[in-house]
Amino acid sequence: MADLKYLELLSKQFPTVQAASAEIINLEAILKLPKGTEHFVSDLHGEYQGFQHVLRNASGVVQRKISEVFGDTLEHQEKRDLCTLICYPEQKLKMTPKDDEWYRETLSRLCAMLNEASSKYTRSKVRKALPCEYAYIIEELLHQSEGVDARRRYYETIFNSIISTGEADNFICQMAEVIKRLLIDTLHVIGDIFDRGPGAHKILDLLCNYHNVDVQWGNHDLVWMGAAAGNGACIANVVRNSLCYANMETLENGYGINLIPLMTFAMETYGDDPCSQFLPRVEGAEDSRQMQLMAKMHKAIAIMQFKLEGQIIRNHPEFRMESRDLMSRIDLERGAVRIDRKWYKLNDTNFPTLDPSNPTALSAGEQEVMDGLSFSFRHSKLLAKHMRFLYTNGAFYLVRNGNLIFHGSMPLKEDGSLKELTVMGHRYKGKALFDKIDQVVRLGYYGEKGSAEKAYGVDYMWFLWGGSYAPPFDKDKMTTFERLFVDDKATHVEHKGYYQDLKNDKAVCEMILKEFGLEGEHTHIINGHVPVKKGESPIRAEGKLLVIDGGFSKPYQATTGIAGYTLIYNSHGMLIAEHKHFYSVDRALQEGSDIKSFQSVVEHLEHRTRVADIDDGKVISAQVEDLRKLLDAYRQGAIREKK
Repeated sequence: MADLKYLELLSKQFPTVQAASAEIINLEAILKLPKGTEHFVSDLHGEYQGFQHVLRNASGVVQRKISEVFGDTLEHQEKRDLCTLICYPEQKLKMTPKDDEWYRETLSRLCAMLNEASSKYTRSKVRKALPCEYAYIIEELLHQSEGVDARRRYYETIFNSIISTGEADNFICQMAEVIKRLLIDTLHVIGDIFDRGPGAHKILDLLCNYHNVDVQWGNHDLVWMGAAAGNGACIANVVRNSLCYANMETLENGYGINLIPLMTFAMETYGDDPCSQFLPRVEGAEDSRQMQLMAKMHKAIAIMQFKLEGQIIRNHPEFRMESRDLMSRIDLERGAVRIDRKWYKLNDTNFPTLDPSNPTALSAGEQEVMDGLSFSFRHSKLLAKHMRFLYTNGAFYLVRNGNLIFHGSMPLKEDGSLKELTVMGHRYKGKALFDKIDQVVRLGYYGEKGSAEKAYGVDYMWFLWGGSYAPPFDKDKMTTFERLFVDDKATHVEHKGYYQDLKNDKAVCEMILKEFGLEGEHTHIINGHVPVKKGESPIRAEGKLLVIDGGFSKPYQATTGIAGYTLIYNSHGMLIAEHKHFYSVDRALQEGSDIKSFQSVVEHLEHRTRVADIDDGKVISAQVEDLRKLLDAYRQGAIREKK
């Protein structure tokens, strides 16, 4: 009876035998198509210019497709010009001498490229990707018939009309955008969109309008998510990070966060303090009055951060971070701080807002600053829009097409077995832990206002940012206090969790994959978070683990030697694109050098992967099975056709 009720509902969508049969034919044909291409990127850290360049050239796929389509029929310079045109059509058109012959030749080449880019999709899916004003024309051009004289003249007439009406430039731009869209079917962003670089808000604007994207939250994203929910410790961390890198673009111009009260408070409280330990990490900071002001603001917000973190630590003993409440371990008389049962000299003893009897309490001035910042974060419309995107399109982890995708680590014991963590009073490990974390983070955003669950969720976002062995962070501690106030570098060491070494063991990776229901030769863990250093390979554990933090963030590029990775998973297998440092759009247009990405094969499949072989194929196959049951019900008279 339950099946019959479901089939009755299905019959409303497919009211006749013919309708159900046609849909079965359509779905079974889709199952035979090659799978769409997935691109994986990680740790963008606000580098908008570099990231949007990678999307424009589809991680080097545009160039490779041009070579495949045209082979030796085009000269090297012609291929490079076509690649630049597809990547930056508006800019390239402005600098290119054009006549009718150039337009006809270019339109023909773009049609060939679009035909190749659309070859693995249904006409319906391609149609949805086309710009409305040109959809009919582009569809006609996509299905040209070679060698038929009448049809050849028909297409020549279309080209001539596009040119004569003055629409050629706009048409070329639209064609280029469709080509790029079809070359990347799905984009996976494996965390850390925020911090360090100046354009996190621009990246999120781009992603909000992207055709198919998901995000696996990194610790830098989670601290912003906590800040947007009004958590004081998260807000202080976000502001301090921005001041540390002299990056106020995202805060002030992006989200309209008012920093004037913090600036005023910092000048009043630390006006005579050189705050030399707090100078931004930029060249020439010590000689700039603006940087010196930022240093005072940096110190002011850092003290607030350590106090607010101490409050969370006291409220949540289950975090097991009592030793990180360092404000309560300062002895101003001896000018020292107790860290791990040992006293260390402070390089700065100016703590005018510290109350030794209540060291984690904010002063009246500090509380006023934090109240203002909290109001700004909670009422920024653009920030709210971006947070909704991260919750709607994001998750703590993702299992997709044989791949387990998460940003940081899986908590492990020394022997490689799964480690339990306490969340909301209960112990969890493995998949159950990741599912619980995802739920708690959502409670921090969607939970009922004033509820204990919502308050816990918001505090837990701070824990995920830098808590002891929190999965997206995976170190014993974040030594921000020590780096600012203690010269002894032995205190600056952050010990990594066991995952960071054990992840190179194939058996450990296979155990983790099995925990998430993934087994077989072509299954992988895909991580970001830890930059791949020069000389290291992003391919680990005999190919079971792929670490794709290649250094989009400029501060990391001295360590990585490159400017980011893209992992590309198409119907033929997996390959990694290694990106050069992106200098500027002008240089890319003039030299074409920035268009290049170096690609290496990770895994080549003997048989091409079809839609039937991936997760979407399982869903479609189930739909086909349901439709066949509906056909049987029609033919047996259990359900009547609705004509």
